[in-house]
Amino acid sequence: MLLALFLMGSALAAPLTPAQQAQVTRIGEGIRCPICRDVLPITESGNEISKQMLSEISAQTQAGQSDAQIYQYFRERYGQRVLLRPPNDTAGTLLWAIPALALLAGGGVLAGYLRGQRKVVPVADLPSSADESEDPYLAEIRAQVQAKREQEA
Repeated sequence: MLLALFLMGSALAAPLTPAQQAQVTRIGEGIRCPICRDVLPITESGNEISKQMLSEISAQTQAGQSDAQIYQYFRERYGQRVLLRPPNDTAGTLLWAIPALALLAGGGVLAGYLRGQRKVVPVADLPSSADESEDPYLAEIRAQVQAKREQEA
């Protein structure tokens, strides 16, 4: 707390450079207002706590803190929920990637199954047996299919 007061006091001593002001704005747009009902960055919220948070960012920026250090400060103070853009970590990436990979694998299995179902050979294209006299029903069906094809052609 004493460090924050010291940093805030030093921020009032000198104005921010344009680069520092841009850093404050960029960081402020990445931090969520902790008391707002909507998910608003502190740069868009007009309540007192958001103004104090922007003041803290200004003081830390002027003290030479990096973006990562400032985000870490707010994460420790308010929890992970305060960040509008959570950091990319392996666990988060896996949580997003596993369902997508499962959908792709399921689609591949379905496509393979459907491809296998399309390999139905028409009766007329089946090889004829050497001895059709044993199965007169099959011979009759082949004759009817052949007659139908000749009719359509």
